[in-house]
Amino acid sequence: MEQWIEQAKAFVGEQLRDAEPGHDFSHVMRVYQMALILASGTKASTTIIALAALLHDVADAKFHGGDEDAGPEMAAQWMKDTGVDKKTISDVTDIIRHMSFRHSFGMKQERSIEFKIVQDADRLDAIGAIGIARAFSYGGHRNRPFYNENLVPETFSSGAEYARSSSPTINHFYEKLLLIKDRLHTDAAKTIALHRHEFMQAFLKQFDAEKEGHA
Repeated sequence: MEQWIEQAKAFVGEQLRDAEPGHDFSHVMRVYQMALILASGTKASTTIIALAALLHDVADAKFHGGDEDAGPEMAAQWMKDTGVDKKTISDVTDIIRHMSFRHSFGMKQERSIEFKIVQDADRLDAIGAIGIARAFSYGGHRNRPFYNENLVPETFSSGAEYARSSSPTINHFYEKLLLIKDRLHTDAAKTIALHRHEFMQAFLKQFDAEKEGHA
């Protein structure tokens, strides 16, 4: 099974070679490493966690015309070609297909501990100092303004609404990033999130002061 992990790293590294910096191989490796930390002391399958964390951003819908099936299908096909067993493929693909923020709207189905760990690891990488950097990287990639005084943050009622949003980057903090702390599953992730959340709050306070010509 260890060989699957090393092969996955090589595959994903090639797939994300020219990726937007906020969703590149470095992001994937941070999620992978954090997921293993969160899994420590649990009975979760580290094989499922490692593969899901490593493969979660291949053919990401955000960069593939909104195609929600491209990523899970590419990951499943790669695992099949690599010789991963059907049960593991099914579990990993299910995590990849449903772990994004846009899929959390209205989700009532109880998820596996592996799902919760990988989702928490991915969400932790969206907050804190690196989360701030990633937000502005993606906003720049989409040619979005830092802020627009005439556009207030939105409240989304569905994943479709969230996916269609083209909000300024600062709005994204209020629409998603500041909500993450209270949407984590594991105690370990919740503890890590506290400082990162406070760091974002301090950043936003300073941002507001500077754009008003203060501080």
